[in-house]
Amino acid sequence: MLAPPRTVVRREAGLYALEQALQRRGFRNVAGADEAGRGACAGPLVAAAAILPEGKRGEVPGLADSKLLTAAARERVYDEVVARALAWSVMIIPPTEVDSRGLHVCNLAAMRRALASLTVRPDYVLTDGFPVDGLGVPGLAVWKGDRVAACVAAASVLAKVTRDRLMVELDSKYPHYGFAVHKGYITDEHSTALTRHGPCAEHRFSYVNVAAASGRGNRPPRARRPADPAVVVAPSLFDVTVTEPLLLPEAAEGTVGVASGEQPQPSPSVGEDEAMEGETR
Repeated sequence: MLAPPRTVVRREAGLYALEQALQRRGFRNVAGADEAGRGACAGPLVAAAAILPEGKRGEVPGLADSKLLTAAARERVYDEVVARALAWSVMIIPPTEVDSRGLHVCNLAAMRRALASLTVRPDYVLTDGFPVDGLGVPGLAVWKGDRVAACVAAASVLAKVTRDRLMVELDSKYPHYGFAVHKGYITDEHSTALTRHGPCAEHRFSYVNVAAASGRGNRPPRARRPADPAVVVAPSLFDVTVTEPLLLPEAAEGTVGVASGEQPQPSPSVGEDEAMEGETR
C-alpha cells in the first residue's frame, strides 16, 4: 500500500498556508489554541481557541501574532475574529489556581478546555508551542504557531485582548501596581510597586519575585500564598467554573470561565519557581 504524498508547508507561504494544506487533506475544521499571561507574575492565565472558516471569509484583515499588533489593532482584529469564526472560546485561570497546580499544568488544562468548549468539533488541532493530549482528534504543536497558523494567531488575539481587558479592570481595584499599563508583566514599574506595597491577591505567589516581596520566599511554592482571608479570599473577577467534558457539541460558544477539574500532572518543562517573561511587550 502506497503512503499518501507528503505535504510540505513553507513558512514563507503565508499565515493561512498550514490550514489550507490540512484542509486539502480532508481536515476541514482546523482549530488553533494559544494563551496569554504565561510570563506575567500577576493576573490570570487566559487561553483561547478558534476555528476560522475556509475561503475568503476566514481571512481576517490585519490578523497576526497578538504580540506584534498594537492594542488598537488587536481590538479591531478581535472583533473580526469573533464575527467571522465558526466557533471560538476563552478560558480563564485565576492566579490562585496557577499557584496551587503549577503554571504548565494550568496552561495545558486551559487550552484543552478552550478546545473542548468549541461548538464546532475540530477535525485537527494546532497549538502554540506545547502539545495538548486528550482531545480525541489529531493535532500538532507548532513552534511560534501564532506567527505560522492563522487559527493560532486568532486564538492569540482572543486570549490577549480578554486578558488585557481584565487587567484594566483589576487596575481600578488595585491602583498601586499599574496593571493597566504593564498588564502584570515584570517591568521596572511593577517591581518597584511590589517592593513598596507588597503583593496583592491577584499576584502569583509561586513566582520567585512575588514570593520575595511577600517575605515567604523560603516556603515551597504551593505554600507561599498567605492564609489571611483579607489577602487571598478577596472577591475575584474569575470565580466561574466550567465543568463540561471534552468536546461536547453543546458546549457554549464564546465561553469565559475558569478551567478547573483537571487532575494535576507533573510539570517537567517549566519550574514553578520561575518568574517567566514569556511575551515581548
